Amino acid sequence: MVTLAEVAQHAGVSASTVSYVLSGKRSISAGTRLRVEQSIHELGYHPNAGARALASSRSNIIALMVPLRTDMYVPVMMEIAIAVATTARTHGYDVLLLTGEEGPDAVRRVTGSGLADAMILMDVELDDERLPLLRGTDLPSVLIGLPADTSGLTCVDLDFKATGALCVEHLAMLGHRDIAVIGEAPAVYERHTGFAERTLEGLRSRARDLGIRMLHRPCGGGYDAMAVTLARILDERPDTSGFVVQNEQAVEPLLALLRRQGRAVPEDVSVVAICPDQVAVQASVRLTSVSIPAQEMGRDAVERLVAKLDGRGTDEVVLIAPELTVRESTGSAPSAAS
Repeated sequence: MVTLAEVAQHAGVSASTVSYVLSGKRSISAGTRLRVEQSIHELGYHPNAGARALASSRSNIIALMVPLRTDMYVPVMMEIAIAVATTARTHGYDVLLLTGEEGPDAVRRVTGSGLADAMILMDVELDDERLPLLRGTDLPSVLIGLPADTSGLTCVDLDFKATGALCVEHLAMLGHRDIAVIGEAPAVYERHTGFAERTLEGLRSRARDLGIRMLHRPCGGGYDAMAVTLARILDERPDTSGFVVQNEQAVEPLLALLRRQGRAVPEDVSVVAICPDQVAVQASVRLTSVSIPAQEMGRDAVERLVAKLDGRGTDEVVLIAPELTVRESTGSAPSAAS
């Protein structure tokens, strides 16, 4: 392993000069800095992480809390996590992934041990038990998600309220007057998870404004759960002609059940999904959808966290505007077409 002394000898400078170039603690002339950086690159020198942490009082690690629950669509969570990790690396940070459902205990463990310089929280609930601990510490943090009270916090998220409203507007424009919303698993609403609750708020509010009759039903994953949910919806609202799906695992079962019942998409029934583009375009009917900007959320969260670590960041709420892409799954309501 190449040592700092070997870099200094190669560059023709003292070991302390190499250390100052690495730490940035003292001003070094441009020519000397360039010589040292070239030697570091040519020799393949990597500073010892432990020594660097002791010298700077930093671990150069960001903790990412991403509880992996069976009632959540894990691919989206992991896409965000990968975006966090790759962006953090460009700033010289590694990521400590915390995937358990420890809640406040995990926050205490990170803040009390010095494991990480900063923290990103995902799967945020409206009244999240982790937030009082975050507000009571100096550890910089960013939330990917939106709680009910955002004071003193930095949050990055898709504007899920606007997303729900956009889905209703699209179906209403096509003449649909009876809409059913197939939501996440019941446990997601029982936890008052922010993205699900805010989507529902947007759906209901815009439906009232436009005079649309709307029915919301949570749904577990899989064909059997979707069959029960769809039967219940059509029993209660037989004139339902538009569906909004916020449950990736329910998409293909819904389309299969509609085909089995002889309901053509989009001639008889329209379907709008809130999901990743990959899910929308690979479905058996290419779905009109609002995409989940997973990579953008992950990148933006890290950029704002690094700004905080550098003393440049301020607490703010950043909501990404939703974009609806029209594909083959939506069309005029049967009554409007006739």
